[in-house]
Amino acid sequence: MPVPAVFTSLTIRSLTLRNRLWVSPMCEYSVEKRDGVPTDWHLVHLGAFARGGAGLVMTEATGVSPVARISPQDTGIYTDEQREAWARIVSFIHSQGAAAGIQLAHAGRKASTYRPWDSGRGTVPVEDGGWQPVAPSPIGFTGYATPTELDRAGIAGVVADFVSAARRAVDAGFDVLELHAAHGYLVHQFLSPLSNQRTDGYGGSLENRARLLLEIVTAIRAEVGETVPLFVRFSATDYADGGWDREQTAIVAGWARDAGADFFDVSSGGLVTGVSIPVGPGYQVPLADFVKHQAGVEVNAVGLITEAEQAEEIVSSGRADAVMLGRQIMRDPHFPLRAAHELGYELPYWPPQYLRAQWA
Repeated sequence: MPVPAVFTSLTIRSLTLRNRLWVSPMCEYSVEKRDGVPTDWHLVHLGAFARGGAGLVMTEATGVSPVARISPQDTGIYTDEQREAWARIVSFIHSQGAAAGIQLAHAGRKASTYRPWDSGRGTVPVEDGGWQPVAPSPIGFTGYATPTELDRAGIAGVVADFVSAARRAVDAGFDVLELHAAHGYLVHQFLSPLSNQRTDGYGGSLENRARLLLEIVTAIRAEVGETVPLFVRFSATDYADGGWDREQTAIVAGWARDAGADFFDVSSGGLVTGVSIPVGPGYQVPLADFVKHQAGVEVNAVGLITEAEQAEEIVSSGRADAVMLGRQIMRDPHFPLRAAHELGYELPYWPPQYLRAQWA
Protein backbone atom coordinates (compact mmCIF):
# COMPACT_ATOMS: atom_id res chain seq x y z
CA MET A 1 0.00 0.00 0.00
CA PRO A 2 1.13 3.63 -0.41
CA VAL A 3 2.77 5.16 2.63
CA PRO A 4 0.16 7.18 4.57
CA ALA A 5 0.84 10.92 4.43
CA VAL A 6 1.48 11.13 8.17
CA PHE A 7 4.26 8.55 7.82
CA THR A 8 6.11 10.27 4.98
CA SER A 9 9.33 12.01 5.93
CA LEU A 10 9.76 15.78 5.98
CA THR A 11 13.05 17.61 5.51
CA ILE A 12 13.60 21.06 7.04
CA ARG A 13 17.06 22.51 6.43
CA SER A 14 19.52 19.73 7.42
CA LEU A 15 16.99 17.69 9.39
CA THR A 16 14.84 14.86 8.01
CA LEU A 17 11.97 13.92 10.30
CA ARG A 18 10.82 10.31 10.01
CA ASN A 19 7.11 11.16 10.07
CA ARG A 20 4.61 13.99 10.57
CA LEU A 21 3.12 12.93 13.92
CA TRP A 22 4.80 15.18 16.46
CA VAL A 23 4.61 15.84 20.19
CA SER A 24 3.30 19.27 21.16
CA PRO A 25 5.02 21.23 23.95
CA MET A 26 3.23 20.37 27.21
CA CYS A 27 4.09 22.00 30.53
CA GLU A 28 4.87 19.55 33.31
CA TYR A 29 5.61 21.90 36.25
CA SER A 30 7.77 19.15 37.72
CA VAL A 31 11.12 20.67 38.73
CA GLU A 32 10.75 20.32 42.48
CA LYS A 33 14.12 21.93 43.30
CA ARG A 34 13.01 25.06 41.42
CA ASP A 35 16.38 25.26 39.68
CA GLY A 36 15.08 24.71 36.14
CA VAL A 37 16.96 21.42 35.75
CA PRO A 38 14.90 18.69 34.04
CA THR A 39 14.58 15.46 36.00
CA ASP A 40 13.92 11.77 35.52
CA TRP A 41 10.25 12.69 35.10
CA HIS A 42 11.14 14.62 31.95
CA LEU A 43 13.36 11.80 30.69
CA VAL A 44 10.59 9.21 31.02
CA HIS A 45 7.80 11.57 29.90
CA LEU A 46 9.55 12.68 26.70
CA GLY A 47 11.38 9.41 26.12
CA ALA A 48 8.10 7.48 26.03
CA PHE A 49 6.92 9.55 23.07
CA ALA A 50 10.12 8.82 21.16
CA ARG A 51 9.76 5.11 21.88
CA GLY A 52 6.13 5.40 20.78
CA GLY A 53 7.11 6.39 17.24
CA ALA A 54 6.78 10.19 17.16
CA GLY A 55 8.81 11.97 14.50
CA LEU A 56 9.57 15.03 16.64
CA VAL A 57 9.43 15.24 20.44
CA MET A 58 9.13 18.83 21.69
CA THR A 59 9.89 19.89 25.26
CA GLU A 60 7.60 21.97 27.40
CA ALA A 61 7.88 25.78 27.38
CA THR A 62 11.45 26.12 28.65
CA GLY A 63 12.48 29.39 30.26
CA VAL A 64 15.31 31.38 28.66
CA SER A 65 16.00 33.04 32.02
CA PRO A 66 14.87 32.53 35.63
CA VAL A 67 12.14 35.20 35.31
CA ALA A 68 11.01 33.75 31.96
CA ARG A 69 9.56 30.61 33.54
CA ILE A 70 5.80 30.21 33.88
CA SER A 71 6.15 28.73 37.36
CA PRO A 72 9.01 28.14 39.80
CA GLN A 73 8.75 24.44 38.87
CA ASP A 74 9.34 24.99 35.13
CA THR A 75 12.40 23.84 33.24
CA GLY A 76 15.03 26.24 31.96
CA ILE A 77 17.89 26.42 29.49
CA TYR A 78 19.90 29.28 31.00
CA THR A 79 22.58 27.35 32.93
CA ASP A 80 25.16 24.76 31.99
CA GLU A 81 23.68 22.33 34.52
CA GLN A 82 20.34 22.54 32.71
CA ARG A 83 22.07 22.03 29.36
CA GLU A 84 23.77 18.85 30.56
CA ALA A 85 20.53 17.46 31.99
CA TRP A 86 18.76 18.15 28.68
CA ALA A 87 21.62 16.47 26.78
CA ARG A 88 20.87 13.19 28.58
CA ILE A 89 17.22 13.39 27.57
CA VAL A 90 18.06 14.33 23.97
CA SER A 91 20.40 11.36 23.75
CA PHE A 92 17.61 8.96 24.68
CA ILE A 93 15.16 10.55 22.24
CA HIS A 94 17.74 10.14 19.48
CA SER A 95 18.35 6.51 20.48
CA GLN A 96 14.70 5.81 19.64
CA GLY A 97 14.95 7.37 16.18
CA ALA A 98 13.05 10.59 16.92
CA ALA A 99 14.20 14.19 16.59
CA ALA A 100 14.33 16.39 19.69
CA GLY A 101 12.95 19.91 19.78
CA ILE A 102 12.96 22.53 22.50
CA GLN A 103 10.44 25.33 22.93
CA LEU A 104 12.28 28.48 24.03
CA ALA A 105 9.91 30.63 26.07
CA HIS A 106 9.43 33.77 28.12
CA ALA A 107 6.17 33.97 30.05
CA GLY A 108 6.16 37.76 30.46
CA ARG A 109 3.13 38.90 32.47
CA LYS A 110 2.04 35.27 32.92
CA ALA A 111 5.27 34.32 34.75
CA SER A 112 5.76 33.38 38.42
CA THR A 113 2.46 31.52 38.69
CA TYR A 114 1.27 28.62 40.77
CA ARG A 115 1.05 25.20 39.21
CA PRO A 116 -2.47 24.18 38.11
CA TRP A 117 -2.80 21.65 40.92
CA ASP A 118 -1.43 23.89 43.69
CA SER A 119 -3.82 25.53 46.13
CA GLY A 120 -2.64 29.04 45.26
CA ARG A 121 -3.87 31.05 42.29
CA GLY A 122 -2.38 33.88 40.29
CA THR A 123 1.14 35.20 40.90
CA VAL A 124 3.48 33.51 43.38
CA PRO A 125 4.73 36.20 45.82
CA VAL A 126 8.43 36.96 45.95
CA GLU A 127 8.60 35.78 49.57
CA ASP A 128 7.32 32.36 48.42
CA GLY A 129 9.88 31.97 45.63
CA GLY A 130 8.20 34.04 42.95
CA TRP A 131 9.39 37.14 41.12
CA GLN A 132 8.18 40.35 39.53
CA PRO A 133 6.80 39.69 36.01
CA VAL A 134 7.66 41.90 33.03
CA ALA A 135 5.66 42.78 29.92
CA PRO A 136 5.46 45.22 27.00
CA SER A 137 3.00 47.35 29.00
CA PRO A 138 1.98 47.43 32.69
CA ILE A 139 -1.28 45.56 32.04
CA GLY A 140 -1.84 42.49 34.19
CA PHE A 141 -3.36 39.23 33.02
CA THR A 142 -6.68 38.61 34.81
CA GLY A 143 -6.00 37.68 38.44
CA TYR A 144 -2.24 38.14 38.13
CA ALA A 145 0.14 40.84 39.39
CA THR A 146 0.68 44.01 37.37
CA PRO A 147 3.92 43.52 35.38
CA THR A 148 6.81 45.94 35.04
CA GLU A 149 7.03 47.51 31.59
CA LEU A 150 10.24 46.51 29.82
CA ASP A 151 12.49 49.39 28.81
CA ARG A 152 14.80 49.26 25.80
CA ALA A 153 17.61 47.71 27.84
CA GLY A 154 15.20 45.09 29.17
CA ILE A 155 14.05 44.23 25.65
CA ALA A 156 17.65 43.87 24.50
CA GLY A 157 18.23 41.58 27.48
CA VAL A 158 15.30 39.39 26.45
CA VAL A 159 16.75 39.01 22.94
CA ALA A 160 20.14 38.14 24.42
CA ASP A 161 18.54 35.54 26.70
CA PHE A 162 16.87 33.84 23.74
CA VAL A 163 20.16 33.75 21.86
CA SER A 164 22.07 32.27 24.81
CA ALA A 165 19.33 29.70 25.32
CA ALA A 166 19.43 28.74 21.65
CA ARG A 167 23.19 28.20 21.84
CA ARG A 168 22.87 26.00 24.93
CA ALA A 169 20.05 24.05 23.27
CA VAL A 170 22.10 23.33 20.16
CA ASP A 171 25.07 22.35 22.34
CA ALA A 172 22.76 19.94 24.21
CA GLY A 173 21.99 18.23 20.90
CA PHE A 174 18.51 19.54 20.13
CA ASP A 175 17.60 19.25 16.46
CA VAL A 176 14.82 21.85 16.39
CA LEU A 177 14.40 25.19 18.15
CA GLU A 178 10.91 26.63 18.60
CA LEU A 179 10.27 30.24 19.61
CA HIS A 180 7.13 30.49 21.74
CA ALA A 181 5.07 33.42 20.44
CA ALA A 182 1.68 32.06 21.50
CA HIS A 183 -0.73 31.52 24.39
CA GLY A 184 -0.42 34.98 25.90
CA TYR A 185 3.26 34.75 26.79
CA LEU A 186 5.78 37.56 26.28
CA VAL A 187 6.29 37.55 22.51
CA HIS A 188 2.54 37.17 21.97
CA GLN A 189 2.02 40.04 24.42
CA PHE A 190 4.14 42.25 22.16
CA LEU A 191 2.26 41.10 19.06
CA SER A 192 -1.26 41.81 20.31
CA PRO A 193 -2.57 45.38 20.63
CA LEU A 194 -4.67 44.22 23.59
CA SER A 195 -1.54 43.76 25.73
CA ASN A 196 0.89 46.08 23.93
CA GLN A 197 0.09 49.78 24.36
CA ARG A 198 3.61 51.08 23.85
CA THR A 199 4.25 54.26 21.89
CA ASP A 200 7.88 53.55 20.98
CA GLY A 201 9.35 51.37 18.22
CA TYR A 202 7.91 48.22 19.80
CA GLY A 203 4.27 49.31 19.84
CA GLY A 204 1.51 50.67 17.65
CA SER A 205 1.87 49.44 14.07
CA LEU A 206 2.06 45.78 13.14
CA GLU A 207 5.69 46.27 12.11
CA ASN A 208 6.52 47.66 15.55
CA ARG A 209 4.59 45.01 17.48
CA ALA A 210 6.39 42.29 15.48
CA ARG A 211 9.81 43.86 16.06
CA LEU A 212 10.74 41.79 19.13
CA LEU A 213 9.82 38.53 17.41
CA LEU A 214 11.82 39.39 14.31
CA GLU A 215 14.82 40.54 16.33
CA ILE A 216 14.83 37.22 18.19
CA VAL A 217 14.47 35.18 14.99
CA THR A 218 17.26 37.13 13.29
CA ALA A 219 19.59 36.87 16.29
CA ILE A 220 19.00 33.14 16.81
CA ARG A 221 19.60 32.42 13.13
CA ALA A 222 22.88 34.35 13.27
CA GLU A 223 23.91 32.42 16.40
CA VAL A 224 23.08 28.85 15.33
CA GLY A 225 23.89 29.05 11.62
CA GLU A 226 22.02 27.81 8.59
CA THR A 227 21.48 24.12 9.38
CA VAL A 228 19.26 24.20 12.48
CA PRO A 229 15.47 24.36 11.87
CA LEU A 230 13.74 27.22 13.68
CA PHE A 231 10.00 27.01 14.37
CA VAL A 232 7.67 29.73 15.65
CA ARG A 233 4.51 28.89 17.59
CA PHE A 234 1.74 31.42 17.05
CA SER A 235 -1.68 31.84 18.55
CA ALA A 236 -3.42 32.72 15.29
CA THR A 237 -6.21 34.60 17.06
CA ASP A 238 -7.00 36.16 20.45
CA TYR A 239 -10.73 35.49 19.83
CA ALA A 240 -11.29 39.11 20.89
CA ASP A 241 -12.30 42.25 19.04
CA GLY A 242 -9.32 44.48 18.32
CA GLY A 243 -6.84 41.72 19.10
CA TRP A 244 -4.36 39.59 17.22
CA ASP A 245 -5.94 37.65 14.36
CA ARG A 246 -5.21 35.19 11.59
CA GLU A 247 -4.51 37.90 8.98
CA GLN A 248 -1.82 39.48 11.16
CA THR A 249 -0.44 36.03 11.92
CA ALA A 250 -0.04 35.23 8.22
CA ILE A 251 1.70 38.54 7.52
CA VAL A 252 4.14 38.18 10.41
CA ALA A 253 4.79 34.52 9.57
CA GLY A 254 5.99 35.71 6.16
CA TRP A 255 8.25 38.28 7.78
CA ALA A 256 9.59 35.67 10.22
CA ARG A 257 10.33 33.29 7.34
CA ASP A 258 12.30 36.05 5.61
CA ALA A 259 14.21 36.67 8.86
CA GLY A 260 15.25 33.01 9.18
CA ALA A 261 12.35 30.96 10.58
CA ASP A 262 11.38 27.77 8.77
CA PHE A 263 8.14 26.36 10.10
CA PHE A 264 5.07 27.58 11.98
CA ASP A 265 3.24 25.82 14.80
CA VAL A 266 -0.30 27.24 14.72
CA SER A 267 -2.37 27.29 17.90
CA SER A 268 -4.75 29.95 19.29
CA GLY A 269 -5.89 31.93 22.32
CA GLY A 270 -4.34 32.44 25.74
CA LEU A 271 -3.90 36.22 25.77
CA VAL A 272 -7.14 37.26 27.46
CA THR A 273 -9.86 35.58 29.47
CA GLY A 274 -13.62 35.72 28.96
CA VAL A 275 -13.59 34.91 25.24
CA SER A 276 -15.57 32.29 23.37
CA ILE A 277 -13.37 29.59 21.82
CA PRO A 278 -15.07 27.15 19.40
CA VAL A 279 -13.44 24.04 20.86
CA GLY A 280 -14.08 20.82 18.96
CA PRO A 281 -12.21 18.12 17.03
CA GLY A 282 -9.49 19.78 14.95
CA TYR A 283 -10.83 23.25 15.77
CA GLN A 284 -7.51 24.98 15.02
CA VAL A 285 -6.88 23.25 11.69
CA PRO A 286 -8.60 26.04 9.69
CA LEU A 287 -6.23 28.54 11.29
CA ALA A 288 -3.19 26.49 10.26
CA ASP A 289 -4.65 26.08 6.77
CA PHE A 290 -5.16 29.85 6.45
CA VAL A 291 -1.63 30.74 7.59
CA LYS A 292 -0.09 28.06 5.36
CA HIS A 293 -1.76 29.20 2.18
CA GLN A 294 -1.96 32.93 2.86
CA ALA A 295 1.73 33.23 3.81
CA GLY A 296 3.09 30.40 1.67
CA VAL A 297 4.79 28.72 4.63
CA GLU A 298 4.93 25.24 6.13
CA VAL A 299 2.80 24.69 9.22
CA ASN A 300 1.57 22.09 11.65
CA ALA A 301 -1.92 21.87 13.11
CA VAL A 302 -2.64 21.16 16.77
CA GLY A 303 -5.68 20.85 19.01
CA LEU A 304 -8.06 17.91 19.60
CA ILE A 305 -6.49 15.74 16.92
CA THR A 306 -7.25 12.36 18.42
CA GLU A 307 -7.70 9.77 15.67
CA ALA A 308 -5.37 8.29 13.06
CA GLU A 309 -7.74 8.89 10.16
CA GLN A 310 -8.29 12.48 11.30
CA ALA A 311 -4.54 13.17 11.38
CA GLU A 312 -4.08 11.47 8.01
CA GLU A 313 -6.80 13.59 6.39
CA ILE A 314 -5.30 16.84 7.71
CA VAL A 315 -1.91 16.10 6.17
CA SER A 316 -3.03 14.30 3.00
CA SER A 317 -5.46 17.11 2.16
CA GLY A 318 -2.66 19.67 2.34
CA ARG A 319 -4.27 21.70 5.09
CA ALA A 320 -1.14 21.28 7.20
CA ASP A 321 2.27 19.72 6.71
CA ALA A 322 2.26 17.89 10.05
CA VAL A 323 0.18 17.52 13.19
CA MET A 324 1.15 17.97 16.82
CA LEU A 325 -0.48 15.86 19.49
CA GLY A 326 -1.01 16.89 23.10
CA ARG A 327 -3.63 15.40 25.38
CA GLN A 328 -4.14 12.39 23.11
CA ILE A 329 -0.48 11.42 23.18
CA MET A 330 -0.40 11.84 26.96
CA ARG A 331 -3.22 9.31 27.12
CA ASP A 332 -1.48 7.07 24.59
CA PRO A 333 2.30 7.67 24.24
CA HIS A 334 2.31 5.04 21.49
CA PHE A 335 -0.25 6.85 19.34
CA PRO A 336 2.02 6.80 16.24
CA LEU A 337 2.45 3.02 16.56
CA ARG A 338 -1.30 2.60 16.94
CA ALA A 339 -1.93 4.96 14.01
CA ALA A 340 0.28 2.84 11.76
CA HIS A 341 -1.63 -0.26 12.82
CA GLU A 342 -5.01 1.40 12.19
CA LEU A 343 -3.92 2.77 8.81
CA GLY A 344 -2.65 -0.67 7.77
CA TYR A 345 0.94 0.48 7.43
CA GLU A 346 3.88 -1.72 8.39
CA LEU A 347 6.01 0.80 10.23
CA PRO A 348 9.71 0.06 9.61
CA TYR A 349 10.84 1.47 12.99
CA TRP A 350 8.47 -0.40 15.28
CA PRO A 351 10.48 -1.11 18.49
CA PRO A 352 11.72 -4.71 18.27
CA GLN A 353 10.77 -5.25 21.92
CA TYR A 354 7.14 -4.59 20.94
CA LEU A 355 6.97 -6.43 17.62
CA ARG A 356 4.56 -9.01 18.94
CA ALA A 357 2.01 -6.19 19.38
CA GLN A 358 2.32 -4.89 15.82
CA TRP A 359 -0.46 -6.94 14.23
CA ALA A 360 -1.83 -9.32 16.84
